Amino acid sequence: MKNNRRWTLPRSAAIWMSASLSGMVILAGCATKAPEVKATSTGWVKNQVADAYMFGFPLVATDIARERASGGAGQPGQAPLNTFRHATALPPVGASGWPSVDTLESVAWLDVSADPVIVSLPAAPRGRYLDARAFDAWTDALYSSADTTPYPKAQLIAFVPAGWTGTLPNNATRVETRTRYVWLSVRVRVNGPRDVREARKLQTAMRIDTLTPAKGSVSDTTPVVAGAWPANGAKQPAVPPLPAALSAASPGAQAEALDANAFFARLARSLDDNPAATDDSHAMSQLADLGVKPGEPVQFRKTDAPLLDSGLADARERLATVPSNAITKNGWTWFGDGVGIYGTDYTLRAYLARRQTATSTKEGEVKPVARVDSEGHALNGANQYALHFTPDQLPPVRGFWTITAYTKEGALADAKLPRLSISDRDRLKKNRDGSVDVIVSAKSPGRARGSNWLPAPEGEFQLAMRLYAPKPQASDGSWAPPPVERR
Repeated sequence: MKNNRRWTLPRSAAIWMSASLSGMVILAGCATKAPEVKATSTGWVKNQVADAYMFGFPLVATDIARERASGGAGQPGQAPLNTFRHATALPPVGASGWPSVDTLESVAWLDVSADPVIVSLPAAPRGRYLDARAFDAWTDALYSSADTTPYPKAQLIAFVPAGWTGTLPNNATRVETRTRYVWLSVRVRVNGPRDVREARKLQTAMRIDTLTPAKGSVSDTTPVVAGAWPANGAKQPAVPPLPAALSAASPGAQAEALDANAFFARLARSLDDNPAATDDSHAMSQLADLGVKPGEPVQFRKTDAPLLDSGLADARERLATVPSNAITKNGWTWFGDGVGIYGTDYTLRAYLARRQTATSTKEGEVKPVARVDSEGHALNGANQYALHFTPDQLPPVRGFWTITAYTKEGALADAKLPRLSISDRDRLKKNRDGSVDVIVSAKSPGRARGSNWLPAPEGEFQLAMRLYAPKPQASDGSWAPPPVERR
């Protein structure tokens, strides 16, 4: 069956998040027996709750993202499973969620429970960056074409459950997943609004099929791997609905806003379809001690509420703290090793799931962010800043790079500006020694320096530099963006 549903995204700020769509589920039922939380004077249980929260946070966030994204046909901003949803225009003024203004994104939630899913992507024309990325339900990277080829030829990708032994098309790249659901993102570079039409031609050539129709045989609704998903086709425990007040927030923000009962109930339900890795056995044992088991209802005792609340409070502090393995230089912060392939680094995985959902590996993209100038003061559009790139300091990439200014909250400026980003395609004026100065301010620096001007929002703002298909020195810390110097 061919699914290639095209539509135009509503001009709503919230829609520009990677998986920003809306849905609700039925109110939770009662468990047969409330789990007994073992309180001790050492605080071990409190830490156990916080550890369990950090471990499960990415899965809860992606469960919310999938629920919001995979609604029925005809619902604004939603598309069925195994169906592309294309952004057909650049993000509008005021869009939130740190949207890219240099790419058009096509996204889909894939379900491999009944049949492998085959994704067909066209070849990138000469000089047109195209990156296909896929993540499992825990946000671990499964596939990224930009890791090796930022300008790929035609791609045929087969997503199959781990252990599947069937036959795939001869030219298909096999990608195994232990989770039932896979999040797919395909981004095509756009050089301004006038270039959108050309990028859209690539979107219309993207296809998603299931393997069985592709082979011309009768569809089989039984699981493709016996015992892979115990709840497949069975009724799962209900979970509390998402708060309506947060319907426009990111999935990460919605996950963080859930109380202990709602959070762990959603985690238990999602674990049935998206099992943890073998190395996660200790974390799963801790969840079981709390009474959180795959596919089973969760209901804590009322007397456990203070302990649970305390554990969640600790976990949320961890979510707000930059992990120790971040790279911090010249006022910029970014991540290299471990991103996308987290292993048991649950802190890094949860932190990025909250702020940068579905973060690629260091070979696919790095994203330095600056919120302060060289003297440690918050960036403010009332001031003028300069980024001085020496001749050998321009971002090292195999693909391309951009710099975008966002508000303090991560939105595009709410005023029409000459440009929203500066990139390697701009005709930046060089100094006599070959260096380049990028000027960042809300007010124009004048015609003489206009080609190097990155307009900034009024008030406090932040800078995000994206390096698509970066070279190794960008992800190991041997290269760093220049400091943001106030003039």
